Amino acid sequence: MDPKEAGTKAATLREELNYHSYRYYVLDDPVISDEEYDSMMRELMSIEEEHPELVTPDSPTRRVGAPPSDAFQPIQHRVRMMSLDNVFDAQELTAFIRRVESQVGEADYICELKIDGAGIALTYEDGVLVRGATRGDGITGEDVTGNLKTVKALPLRLLNEDAVPYLEIRGEVFMPKASFLRLNGQREELGQAPFANPRNAAAGSLRQLDPRVTASRHLDLICYEIGYMEGREFATHKEVLEQIASWGFHVSEHWRTAADAADIVDFCDEWISKREELAYEVDGAVIKVNRLDLRDRLGATSKAPRWAVAFKFPAEEKTTRLLDIVINVGRTGALTPTAILEPVFVGGSTVSRATLHNEDEVRRKGVKIGDMVLVHKAGDVIPEVIKPITELRDGTERDFVMPAQCPACGGKVYHPEGEVVARCINVDCPARLFESVLHFASRGAMDIEGLGPATIKELMDRGFVSTVEDIYYLGEEQLYSLNGFKDKSVANLTGSIAGSRERPLSRLLYALGIRHVGSHVAEVLAGRFPSMDRLAAAGEEELREISEVGPAIAASVKAFFEEPRNLQLIRRLKEAGVNMEGEVEEGPQTLAGLTFVLTGGLESMTREEARLAIEERGGRVSSSVSRKTDYVVAGSDPGSKYDKARELNVKIIAEGDFLTMLQDQDGKGAKGER
Repeated sequence: MDPKEAGTKAATLREELNYHSYRYYVLDDPVISDEEYDSMMRELMSIEEEHPELVTPDSPTRRVGAPPSDAFQPIQHRVRMMSLDNVFDAQELTAFIRRVESQVGEADYICELKIDGAGIALTYEDGVLVRGATRGDGITGEDVTGNLKTVKALPLRLLNEDAVPYLEIRGEVFMPKASFLRLNGQREELGQAPFANPRNAAAGSLRQLDPRVTASRHLDLICYEIGYMEGREFATHKEVLEQIASWGFHVSEHWRTAADAADIVDFCDEWISKREELAYEVDGAVIKVNRLDLRDRLGATSKAPRWAVAFKFPAEEKTTRLLDIVINVGRTGALTPTAILEPVFVGGSTVSRATLHNEDEVRRKGVKIGDMVLVHKAGDVIPEVIKPITELRDGTERDFVMPAQCPACGGKVYHPEGEVVARCINVDCPARLFESVLHFASRGAMDIEGLGPATIKELMDRGFVSTVEDIYYLGEEQLYSLNGFKDKSVANLTGSIAGSRERPLSRLLYALGIRHVGSHVAEVLAGRFPSMDRLAAAGEEELREISEVGPAIAASVKAFFEEPRNLQLIRRLKEAGVNMEGEVEEGPQTLAGLTFVLTGGLESMTREEARLAIEERGGRVSSSVSRKTDYVVAGSDPGSKYDKARELNVKIIAEGDFLTMLQDQDGKGAKGER
């Protein structure tokens, strides 16, 4: 076949294969047999192998087989991908409708199912897919074009193409329930941890470095919006959905128009009862103003459009049997009763365990071992026992009794006065160590890939890890001795441990498991203190001055750094090369040792900006005036703090003097009244 003939034939085959992919994967209405489709695909592959210059980006042969990526490049979204505000009942929905119509008058709406997947943005130029990106933070996503091309429902070229030079389509990539169950079954057979739910599985599959892995996950796609477009305009969202479908995108067949809140509630009620019939997970409905000109008038807040809202469905509930109640010992020694359930599929995943929180909660709910119980996922995430179904009891059920000794080490169980949680007080309890190491290595903490439960247990059993910091002192010889560890797995774990040394200070603070310090509080602390040493030296009062840090958190942080064992942990981590420095750029400490109180309104900056400016220069800001206060910065309309400062003869400075002070090299040149 000469090049000209080959080019013509290849173009015809590409057009036919793209059309038949649309019929099969989007419409679920094929018009040719699998054998005919495969025959055409083989013919196209043969032509492209013989004439590689004929390969085009929209060729169906490009869906699988791209080389693995080393990383995902950041992609700036042309228009921000915003979040949606949530409503949870008819009353809140009616309030949303009233807010809309108070601003723009009468409106109609489109109701769509809210797919529980991963948001993506697809960019087409002159009808051909050129880029696919994750949502990311809404402003910047990651380029996952190679992986998205493996999704069979995604058109590589627009069908029925008209003059659209630039188009960005928004959609949701998801993993169908059947694919999710099959994937988790395969992972469990291989001894790998199952995915928590289809949403996590879909998001993880999109971020595989090898597109062939993504292709094996059988992802699907539903599109619902135009993010940006040149060359066309529409009047309504209804027209948008119809046009998206005509271009070859999979659009949910369940969308509906609605005139008012009653119509919307009817739509939601219908799908709350029917959602189990769907082949994919949904967690609510999205309600959008239909007319696009009204959307422009309504605008958006800093994070969400005012013309759309998500109506969240209540958590799905299922009935199953509570087979046993076992005790889980956490890293702080907390003993948590855990329900062992007959496996049941609820809220997007198979559940076989659920927390019962504490002994008092077991008594309050009245659950017994052997009960039939109602379960759901709290917040659609955490499996929880709602209540027992007492009418189904047959007399074989038995009460739960909290053990007097730790099931992991046999140590005494202590129940602190005024607390509902019982604790193992043995600091060397192996269960506490196991949970501490597991938390330290988890994705939200130091993210040490390959250091999962089975590996941690074996490292502990062999005596290679007896403290958290031992992770960084493991040798290759020790890793090679672990079951199933060969060259690649040893190299991967060694590399992952090495990479974790560079994690931000906030991740390390969270990984340390300081009581009351979750990931957000860790970020707050790391944002205020330039180093671990500086945080360790902070007093409880200084910590309490930080917004979002209350008395309990401040006391817990202070207590952590007063414990000699914890200081030894920090020292050994530092010696192992773990990052101890924050991202706060500490400038000249011109206000070191000075205490300020802010009162009244400032014109040149906010109170928070003033606080940060003082702290960056080594000073501290107090919320109350005392004899230890060095300066009171008085803005417009100062309050009682101004009077208190005069009473105590504390120096009071105006905003202009304060700004001069911030600029001074010695920081102590402000003049004020006493």
